[in-house]
Amino acid sequence: MDFFLRHIRILHTLAPANNDHVSAWRVAISVAVPTLALLAAGRTDLTIYAVFGALTGMYGRTEPHQLRLRHQGQAAVLLVGGVAVGVALSVGHVHSLELVAAEAIFAFGASLFADRMRLKPNGPFFSILALGACASIPAAVPWHTAVLIAAASSVFSLLVGFGGWIRTREWQPRAGRGDTPLPRAHRRRAWIHAARYVVAVGAAGSIGVLSGSGHPHWAMAAAAVPLAGADMPSSVYRGIHRIIGTLLGLVVVAFVLFPWPGSPLRAFPGQESAVLAVLVIVLQFTTELFMTRHYGLAMVSFTPLILLVGQLAAPDDPYILVTERAVETLVGAVVGILVVVLIRRRSSNIPLR
Repeated sequence: MDFFLRHIRILHTLAPANNDHVSAWRVAISVAVPTLALLAAGRTDLTIYAVFGALTGMYGRTEPHQLRLRHQGQAAVLLVGGVAVGVALSVGHVHSLELVAAEAIFAFGASLFADRMRLKPNGPFFSILALGACASIPAAVPWHTAVLIAAASSVFSLLVGFGGWIRTREWQPRAGRGDTPLPRAHRRRAWIHAARYVVAVGAAGSIGVLSGSGHPHWAMAAAAVPLAGADMPSSVYRGIHRIIGTLLGLVVVAFVLFPWPGSPLRAFPGQESAVLAVLVIVLQFTTELFMTRHYGLAMVSFTPLILLVGQLAAPDDPYILVTERAVETLVGAVVGILVVVLIRRRSSNIPLR
């Protein structure tokens, strides 16, 4: 009994604050400026590309400015790459199991890159999510335009992240983040870890496709979440946090999108896109506020953030949206946890990250 109580307490533990509001403001500004610019231009349907580019600001949150710049630049490669591949698949009308195969292959390479660069947040989750989300909506603009929007948003995030240097002018010429070549044992573990992404993403996506879901990419993204844990307990915790946080986040989605008198969309008739855009900005702030303190709480905001961005790009029936998101997240998280349990990192007792 004590064993289970200890794990339950860990699941509910809120990590100490570490100037989280500073990082939250940086990311919120990175999302807000391109989102509001697209709103002013009447193209909120393109917000999805800007938001994924702006997630660059989530990386290197506590690092010195020159390291943050390098770290975020590396993350931008993955994020914009995910958008680029996703849009290319959308343009080519690649769906079903072909999409699953493409995303699994991308996850393999992205995992190797993320491990090599010691990216934090760990793993290639956000780039995998970007690929699936962009592939699942019709491309409203040419491929290069969508990629340019993501890249421009990413560059703006880099400027925001480096902006504090103008005020402090602090520079640590010998600062390092440990992104030296991995020892041989660690390289082997990185390849095993990348293979786990292929298995988890491929299996979850296949289940989603075979079940007839219209959003199998949600299962693939959820399957990647447990794999970012540093060890088995943290991986399982992340999977559970993903499920619970998503279900609570879907309550927020229902509050916003379901046609009931209290919906904020009904409070501003004719301005639904503007309301969704503002909510996306607010939700990004609260997501980052809890991202390192409690993953489950962060998902309560991140779930509606992603779904509302998707509604701006390609409106869908909110009832189907909520139902399929719940089912796909449960399937993906369970698959990810099973892969963590069944495919171990056996080559070293030293954490990969």
